[in-house]
Order: sequence, then C-alpha cells, then structure tokens
Amino acid sequence: MRLFVAVYPPRPAVEDLTGQVTRLRVGAASAAGTNVRLADPAEAHLTVAFLGDVEDDRLVEVESTLGVAVETFRDGRASSPRLRLGGGGSFGRGRFTVLWVDLRGDVEALATLARLIRLGLRRARLPHDERPFRPHLTIARPGDRVDRADILADRETLHDYLGPEWPAAELVLVRSHPGPHPSYDRLAAWPV
Repeated sequence: MRLFVAVYPPRPAVEDLTGQVTRLRVGAASAAGTNVRLADPAEAHLTVAFLGDVEDDRLVEVESTLGVAVETFRDGRASSPRLRLGGGGSFGRGRFTVLWVDLRGDVEALATLARLIRLGLRRARLPHDERPFRPHLTIARPGDRVDRADILADRETLHDYLGPEWPAAELVLVRSHPGPHPSYDRLAAWPV
C-alpha cells in the first residue's frame, strides 16, 4: 500500500486558500474549461513524510513508529504548532509544472516532527523519502496547459498571500490511491 504522513489545514484555512486560487490565472483557466488539475480542496494537505509502497503486514510497525515520534515531539510542548498558508511558488517545467503555496508560522516545529518521523522510519527500516523536508501545499498541476508567463504571474500573486493562522493539531497516516482521480484513506491519527 502507498502511504504518506500529513497535516491537514482546517476548513477555514482551505476555504481562504480556495478563494485565492479562484483569483489566480490558473483558477481563471480552470473556470474557462482548461484542465489545470486544480487540487481538490477536500484533500488539501501538507506532506510531512512520504513512505511510498509499504507491505500490508508492516502497517502496525508504521503506526507504532509514528506514535513514538509524536509522543517524543509532544514531550514538553505546551501547544500544537501554529501555522498559516502563505507565499508560494512553482517547481518543474513544461508538462511537469506544479504550483504550490508555502507554509508560514512555526515551520521549524513541523520540521522537527518530520525529522523525528524519518528517524523512526529509518530505525525501523521502513521505506521513506529521504529528500529534504520542504513543507508546501500543492494547489495545481497545470503542466504545459497554461502559459509559463501566467504561472510566473500566479507565483508573484502568491508572494503576497497570507491565510489565517491555525494549529497543526493532528498528524494523519494516509493511504493514497494514485491515478487520474487520486483518492485518500485516513488510516490513523495522533494529536500533535
């Protein structure tokens, strides 16, 4: 099964971001019928760790590892990290272009949690992506269906975006079902 670990922004933060996306050029292109592959607001999440394919019989091990990481993270913390969506950018080129919004607030706390999770996964010899943690929320995968100048203009618009503050109160283990219409199943959650 294909797994990742995420933090989900609350509805008000997602609704605020969705309003911003409709004002972007990719939002206008989508409204005009261009398939810019806008991210589904109901599935908006920040990936904290990507495990990829994990054998079904190791799920209990994954859950235990995540539980220990969260417990270690919470030890001595008075409250959940306070975050907000703001800024943004793009990566990739041509048909692989992705537009994303950045994260503001107590990002270092989330990075600490990500390090603890990856350390636990490494110790348990569980698969995971070793690339540096770069928290972001994907908002569109316009690829080459939108002019590059429009993507650059949207990036500039996102530089000034700052959504409402919210507590990262829950860490979620998610099973993803990739494809043209990806879907996600919440398998377990821990308070942060």
